[in-house]
This record gives sequence, structure tokens and C-alpha cells, in this order.
Amino acid sequence: MDVLAWVRDADPALRWQVERDLAGEPPSVWEATRARIATEGFGARLLDRQDPDGRWAGGAYFPAGFRGGEDQPWTATTWSLNALREWGLDGAVLRGTAELLARNCRWEYDDLPYWNGEVDCCINAWTLANGVWLGADVTGIADWFVEHHLPDGGWNCAWVEGSTRSSVHSTLNALKGLLAHETATGGTPASRDARLAGEEYLLERGLFRRLSTGEPIAPWVREFGYPFRWRYDVLNAAAYFRDAGRPDERLAEAIALIRAARQPDGTWLQQRTDSGRVWFAVDVGAGQPSKWLTLFATRVLNWWDAR
Repeated sequence: MDVLAWVRDADPALRWQVERDLAGEPPSVWEATRARIATEGFGARLLDRQDPDGRWAGGAYFPAGFRGGEDQPWTATTWSLNALREWGLDGAVLRGTAELLARNCRWEYDDLPYWNGEVDCCINAWTLANGVWLGADVTGIADWFVEHHLPDGGWNCAWVEGSTRSSVHSTLNALKGLLAHETATGGTPASRDARLAGEEYLLERGLFRRLSTGEPIAPWVREFGYPFRWRYDVLNAAAYFRDAGRPDERLAEAIALIRAARQPDGTWLQQRTDSGRVWFAVDVGAGQPSKWLTLFATRVLNWWDAR
């Protein structure tokens, strides 16, 4: 099978990344494909779901009217912005959305203003990344991460319950948000130090081992699934270190796990899927070859092998 041709035959949100990062096409090619996100496929479909007040599904983190009793839905504003940003949509397409959300969107937690963030590390990380992408003032959220940095180097959404030990899930999401902020603004000395400390927290554990025993944290560290959403696994974490440009040798074991998951035909399988309401499916079901995971894994391995 020609894996490159197979993964390239995809929605513009995926295709442009294949053209740029795997096929080595010139900017004139992949930039033209990237521009199509706003008018074709996944991007256009999700943009069509935006409410006139700037929100999606009438809510910040949960859709309007959600009261629990069902699996986490993935249709509200934060999840929709995450998807569009991660797919590579030009933030200018959503011109005016930041202002609309400042006026009309409040967090379900304590009715807090949207661009001020709330108390959850992961939610604040996505809001930080989405804010710099859309041009909102999210300086306060970047400062929040510095203030809520735990002594062991990372972050934990359970800090509000008194936890003083970091979580790999929370730490990875925090790192992504801080990297997006730093890339866009340069960050501050304190936010850069916090991000590097968070990287050390993961690297000391080789991305997947307990620091206390050296044993794997849990089976899910090697269960790859797209969309990543809030979940941690070694592919998701290694993709962050690629984006951060840090090919640290302590990643070697995690890279080996990613390499071992490659199928004989050169693809990677979807190993888990999240239940819950979605606007539409963007990848295959569990057990099937995933173009998204094949892109991420191939990109990570190419980066690592070229170091």
C-alpha cells in the first residue's frame, strides 16, 4: 500500500498537514489546501454550526441544557474551537468571535467570563491557546498557570480538591496551552520557566513510567486515539515535544512504543474512541487504520529519526 497516497486522500484539515510535513510540498501547495478548511469538509461543516452569538451548542464547555446523566458531549464552544484551531483554520476566518464570546459566553463553573478562564487546568489550557489564536487578551490565564504550578513540576485539575501531585493529562494540556501562548507572544520569564519545568516532569518519567517504581503508569499510555481531546498517551505527548522542538533522549522508550504500534502496512490503528455527542465523525472507529494517527505517528518518527 502507498501509505502517503492513502493518508493524503483526506479532508483538507488533514491533507494540508500531510502535504507540508510528509510529502514535502512547497508552501504554494499546502497553503492552498489549508485555505480550503474554511469552505470544505470538516472545517466548513463545523463553522456552519456556530451560533449567531459566537458560541457552539449554546454553551462554553457543555452544550446548553446539559445536566449530566450521559457521556461527555463534544459539541460546545471550547471543543469546537479546539478542533478548528488544531485543524489549522486561519483565525481570521473567525474574526469577531473573540468579542462575541467575551459578551455572550460564560463558564458553567461559577458563571465566570469566558476569556478569564476558570479553575480547571485543561479548560484553561485550551482557552489560552484558543485566545491567542483568535486575538483575545488571555494574559491572565498564562499568569494563572504560573501561580498554579505544583511543586513536582506539573499541574493537576484536581488541585481544587487539594491534590498536590501532578497529573500527566493535566500537565500535557497545560504545556500545549503555554507553548501556543509563548509562540504567539514570547511569553514571560515565569511562564517559560513553568513550561520547561512541566516538560521535565514528563521527561523524568520517560513520558509513561511512574517516577516512584519505574512501572508504566497505566495501559492507556499506549492506547492511541484521535481526536486526542483531553486524553494522555505517549503519541500525544511525543507530538507535543516535536512541536516544542525538544528531541530529548529520555523520549527514546516512548518513541519505541510508537514505532512498535505501526502495522505491517505502515499505518496506525485507532485503538480507542470517546463516547458522547459529536457534530460529526472525523476519524474511523476502533480497530481500523486511522489517517490522523498515521499522520501524527509518522511525523513524530520522522522528526525523531532526523535529530
